[in-house]
Amino acid sequence: MDNGLFIGGGGEAYGTPQFLAQGYANRHGLIAGATGTGKTVTLQILAEGFSAAGVPVFLSDVKGDLSGLARAGSPDHKLHQPFMDRAATIGFSDFTYDAFPVTFWDLFGDQGHPVRTTVAEMGPLLLARLLDLSEAQEGILNIAFRLSDEEGLPLLDLKDLQALLVWVGENRATLSLRYGNISTASIGAIQRRLLVIENQGANKLFGEPALDLADLMRCDAQGRGMINILASDKLMAAPGLYATFLLWLLSELFEDLPEVGDPEKPKLVFFFDEAHLLFDDAPKALVDKVEQVARLIRSKGVGVYFVTQSPGDIPEDILGQLGNRIQHALRAFTARDRKNLRAAAETYRPNPRFSTEDAIRDVGVGEAVTSMLQKKGVPGVVERTLIRPPSSQLGPISAADRKALLNTSDMAGKYDTAIDRKSAYEILAKRAEDAARAAETAELEAEEAPQPMAREYNTARRYTGTRVSRSTTRQQTDTFGSAMTEAVIKELKGTTGRRIVRGILGGLFKGR
Repeated sequence: MDNGLFIGGGGEAYGTPQFLAQGYANRHGLIAGATGTGKTVTLQILAEGFSAAGVPVFLSDVKGDLSGLARAGSPDHKLHQPFMDRAATIGFSDFTYDAFPVTFWDLFGDQGHPVRTTVAEMGPLLLARLLDLSEAQEGILNIAFRLSDEEGLPLLDLKDLQALLVWVGENRATLSLRYGNISTASIGAIQRRLLVIENQGANKLFGEPALDLADLMRCDAQGRGMINILASDKLMAAPGLYATFLLWLLSELFEDLPEVGDPEKPKLVFFFDEAHLLFDDAPKALVDKVEQVARLIRSKGVGVYFVTQSPGDIPEDILGQLGNRIQHALRAFTARDRKNLRAAAETYRPNPRFSTEDAIRDVGVGEAVTSMLQKKGVPGVVERTLIRPPSSQLGPISAADRKALLNTSDMAGKYDTAIDRKSAYEILAKRAEDAARAAETAELEAEEAPQPMAREYNTARRYTGTRVSRSTTRQQTDTFGSAMTEAVIKELKGTTGRRIVRGILGGLFKGR
């Protein structure tokens, strides 16, 4: 097929060669299979194919293996030796070893350029999912975001949200009349959850400079698409943070990119590895939004490919939108495994030459059953396919090579230094300081003013003047400023900000 990415093939046992048509690559896809069946190599060869076609790629490197995309493979490399004869077997006559343009990213800033977003851009729905909040706690979080907009208190990093929640707690009596009950217990629970994700590294995710999506959609001087690799081996220790960040990125792409209809090739291909983490225990509102994004983002020229162990990990409404499918082996050791195997086989257009269910169970490592969209977007007949060998290095590059690539990257220096602008934290601190200073000034003026005389009628029927005691002056002048000062002043400092407009997931509470 012209204008297609070669996936594999191989002789009579494997049927016709398989190509992924670039014109249908934005119709999304699925890479599934049990652990150790070859999903990572399949992801690698797809990334190579898209990059060579001038399509930028974003993928997460869960096991640390995909950094090898930055270096050419070699027949002498022990991991490449099993592939030496495969190119000839499947008719891959123009196979060569090659390196590809790579940019490394890392939420923690250790193995790649830092990646940040703001609390406001993340939005209350995704943040509530990340914090695993109850319905009541999520309601208070929505109130905080609404107040952020109405009071001009930008939420950029975690300390902004923590300070705003303190302010909400101090003013809960007044705010409850407008928004409903606000309990200190719920605020305390949210604060504890924020502390947990802060300890997991979320404090490095939230802040500025925020990621510019245009930096993910670059090509090199030769016109090859940039392969953006998110280091996720450490991030997987906080799976909620991992899934929430990738979903935020997907929603931002949906929100910001213009409509392009059906392009000749995608503007970006997004691989979501360990996709089951996105849907595990996800509330229906979130799943519905993922479905909406998946359904509509293809018109923005973005292809989304879910990588997971079983198709059953993906909700049916979303699975039905994944047109290009590469299914590696599924094992059937238990009743549940056999049920998943049958369900996976039923999603393919059958081939009269073999049983799809048997093929999915029997294919070996590096083999798969595949179905790619054909002319007019019709699913192709399922075929047994021997996946082509990768041109880039299998396995990770060295730490020295990674550091050298980071130092010479176009992104070097752009995101390395965090910026702490004036936002809710600083604005509330300034309000508290001003209120405390005003209260202190008023108290001093009251003490220095002439004191009134209280008249007493003594036994000699004469009036005498005595001064009224001022012992309760400090208690009478207790204000919002003093309360906020004691609760917040040790945590807050000073600067001015701007309002943040949230995206499709961030702005749900506004009815968008």
